[in-house]
Amino acid sequence: MTDLQELRDREDLRETALNFALAVDNVDMTLYRAVFADACEYDLSSFNGQPPVTVKAADWAAGIEPFLRGFDATQHILSNFGFEIAGDAAVVTAYVQAEHFRSNSAGDDSVTMGGHYRFRMIRTSGGWRINGFKLTAAWHRGNQGLYTLAGDGAPRR
Repeated sequence: MTDLQELRDREDLRETALNFALAVDNVDMTLYRAVFADACEYDLSSFNGQPPVTVKAADWAAGIEPFLRGFDATQHILSNFGFEIAGDAAVVTAYVQAEHFRSNSAGDDSVTMGGHYRFRMIRTSGGWRINGFKLTAAWHRGNQGLYTLAGDGAPRR
């Protein structure tokens, strides 16, 4: 039987993952930075082909902000959560369907990505924080050129 602490941990872990998605969709960089530990390994290799990197969370947030602002809107929906908890460390897996919108003259105004996130988290005095983040992109639908447009440095929001 699951004890109350494990249930509390699951809810806190889920909230951290959902706050990550909320921060991305609202380009709330204060909340975005708050969900990460001081340093984190970021693995977006299935999305962008780049090898994983470990950097300070503040540096990562500053680097990703222009890309996030390059969309008119995004919506990241997380579901099917799985939890592996071992004391003060945990792995949270969640399906993701991410909608990205940007008006443009080169095709559709949207692109959707589906896959899953794998968040490694640690318990800190401030709560659970992400110290490892991996996106596995399984499929895309729509105008994938929007990712390039969003990364061109021209903020939309």
